[in-house]
Formats: sequence, C-alpha cells, structure tokens
Amino acid sequence: MIEDRVETFDAIIVGSGQAGNPLALALAKEKWKVAIVEKAALGGTCVNTGCTPTKAYVASARAAWAIANAPNLGIEVPKSPKVNLKSIKKRKDKLVNQSRLGIRKSLADSPQVTMIRGTASFIDKTRLKVGSRVLKSYKIFLNVGARARIPEGFEDVDYLTNTSILQLEKLPERLIIIGGSYIGLEFAQIFKRLGSKVTVLEMGDYLISKEDQHTSEQVREVLEKESIKVICGAHCLKGKNKKSDSVTVSFQKDGKDQKISGTHLLIATGRMPNSDLLKPEKAGLDINKRGFIDVNSKLETNIEGIFALGDCNGKGAFTHTAYNDYEIMEDQLFGEKKRTLDDRIINYALYIDPPLGRAGMTLSQAKESGKNLLFARMPMSEISRAKEKGETQGKMEVIVDAETEQILGAAVFGTGGDEIIGTFLTAMYGKLSYKTLMKSVQTHPTVTELIPTLLQQLKPIKN
Repeated sequence: MIEDRVETFDAIIVGSGQAGNPLALALAKEKWKVAIVEKAALGGTCVNTGCTPTKAYVASARAAWAIANAPNLGIEVPKSPKVNLKSIKKRKDKLVNQSRLGIRKSLADSPQVTMIRGTASFIDKTRLKVGSRVLKSYKIFLNVGARARIPEGFEDVDYLTNTSILQLEKLPERLIIIGGSYIGLEFAQIFKRLGSKVTVLEMGDYLISKEDQHTSEQVREVLEKESIKVICGAHCLKGKNKKSDSVTVSFQKDGKDQKISGTHLLIATGRMPNSDLLKPEKAGLDINKRGFIDVNSKLETNIEGIFALGDCNGKGAFTHTAYNDYEIMEDQLFGEKKRTLDDRIINYALYIDPPLGRAGMTLSQAKESGKNLLFARMPMSEISRAKEKGETQGKMEVIVDAETEQILGAAVFGTGGDEIIGTFLTAMYGKLSYKTLMKSVQTHPTVTELIPTLLQQLKPIKN
C-alpha cells in the first residue's frame, strides 16, 4: 500500500528559489514541519544562472570597457585589456557558491526543515512523488521557476542557453544571439565588450517588445555604437551546424532569404515555466495556455491548499517579485492578511550599460488606460554629472495622472538608471503627488537631480 510509506508534512515547498527558501524558514519558525524539494542547485535562477552570475559578468565587461575608453577621459592606456574568460568564470563561480552555501546552512540549521533532492510530481492534490518517496501535505507551495524556451527549427544545431553560456571558458569568436530582449541583450554587450563579434537576431520589428518603441530605438543605438550587429524583423529562423566549429542560422527578412554564420549560438527567446514537470493535471491545477499556474491575488490556485509563487505563476519573472510573493504568502498565513498581488507596482531593469530602469506603466500602456495624462521626457545629455562621467546616452521620462497627480510610470535609461528608478518607485508606493518630487532639493552633482527639472516639463498628451 502506497499510504504505508507516505511521509507527512505540515507543508511541502517545491523549489528552493527566492520565494521557497524564505518561506521554508518562516514556516519553520512557526514550528511547521516542512519539506523543501529541489531538483537542481539551491537558490534557483537568481543565484545560479540569473542575477548573481550575470551581473558578475556585467562587472567584468564594464571593467574591460572602462579601460578601452579611458583615453576619452585623458587616461592613456598602453595596451588593450587582455580578457581571461576562465578567470571571469572562476570569480562568478565563487560568488555563486558562497550564496549556495549560505542557503544550505540556513536550511540545515533549522531542524523543522527537511531537504529532499529530486523532481517532484503530483500523485493527487495532497501527494507528491519524488523519486521513490511519497510526500503528503494539505499545504503545498510551488516555486518551480522557469527554463529557457527553445523554438522549433533548432533540433539539428548545437546551441547555448542562459545557463550553458555561463560555463564557457573560452570566448566565442563570433556569437549569434537569437532574441532581442533582456537576456539576449545583456549577453550581447557582455561578450562584445569581452572581445567577441556579436550579432542579435530579433523576430519582432524592434527590440524589447514590452517597452515603448522610443526606448527600444535608443537601446539599439547604444548597442550598435559598440559594433553589435542588430537585425530586427528576422522570421522563419532555423539553425544548422555546418562544421563542428561553425553554426549557420537562416532566416527571412523583408521577404528575402538570408544566412549568418558564427562559432556559437545563444538562444534567448524567452522562458517557459517548469509547471509541466509537476504533472499538474493529476492535482487538477488550472494551467493557462502559456503554461503558467493560474493564481488569484493571494497566490491561491484553483485547488484549496495549493499555492504558486515566483516565475511559475506568470505574475513576474524577477527575483524581487518572487521574494514579494513570499512576503504576500507570509502575511496571508501569519500576518494581517492585507498584502496581495494587487499592491505590487511592476518594476525591472535591463542591465546593459547604460542600464534601463522601469517602474509602472510604459507610455503605450498609460495611453490605453484612458486616463488624462501628463508626460515629460529629457535626454541624459542635459545632465552635468552624465557629461562629467562621459556617459550621456539615454533619457529620463515620467507619466503622471493629471487628475490625481500621482506618477503612473517612469523610465530612466542612462548611467545609474537601475538605481535612480527607485526614487520614482518610492513616490509611487507612497502615492505622493508628483509636485512633492518636483519641489524636492536633490544633491548636486547627481543624475537624480534631473528629476525635479523633468517634472517641471510635464505637459498634457492625447491618448
């Protein structure tokens, strides 16, 4: 009988990502007996293949760029920098391992938590199978994350993903990247600055489809200025290995057949949730057409006692949104039961250089809202600090509800943009009138001091 070998827990958490780990510790603190199941490395995407390793690479690429551009600031550099990808990878691995060890220790130090390795799949709505083990609970929290989505047409080609590219120890000579969004563009600039020749192929008419076209065009200008080749409107993409050291991608553009060859191919065409690995149909879970687990504002699925957090619920694909899912869950279980997904203002950053920080609505989204809008945009080239740093590319823009005077959205594309966007975000969470920021006295010389000036330029726009 299967029930004879069932292990029963107060809660089962599937996935040790940025929602799963803190939730396990929070439940353990309340004396719950917790099982946390992980099929791969502890820490999920952020620690292992996302934020920590890629931003370590961004820092190395930035250092190479700074040396190469030092003459523009009057610093003579005798030779071009020598890039050692093996050393860059070694530094990255050290940072990743430090994070993993910290997570492992925190979970191991809690006697209420049982770590179970393997891939979990549902038997029914209260039981999960992990290898030969059967786990049971009336509270199941799914934090299974996502993986690279590979389109059809690449069955006969060797390709890299955001995970495997981080294992390279030798620079690609000619890197082809399919996908012109966050992952693809960050790796494009990283490897171009480290010394690769890079081409980006994007099926859409412009890069980063979720952004406004004006922003996309400015991003493209930055990349092309660094000699990254960008081809948008590339359709019917297919790949083939011609030789062991060569890959060819064929595509159509403007109705014409074209080909491009390189030494390496990175596929960065989006992410797909790992929900299918759970065999969700056996629990009766509702899964939408994109594969995400449907949840309400309290992260509840259609099955009582089952919750979905992080990338697999489709409500955000970022570390900060996953951690916020944990905060919502913790409040719903043990707090005032006031925090929900409805409170969250979407914000994110594109970590090319200069970075793009985004909070709230884009201009296109705001126009669709039907609200009376105020809008302002100013170039980074008008900021003294940007001029002094020799980094004047980009812009700052803001959208305001004319009736409530509250900020609906903002973008900072330029030096420090990933940090500066937090000023707008704080005002948005505080539901402040834009006039509060407009009348503030910001430190000089900083990029942030453009914010009051920007807000003084607000003008009505038509929807």
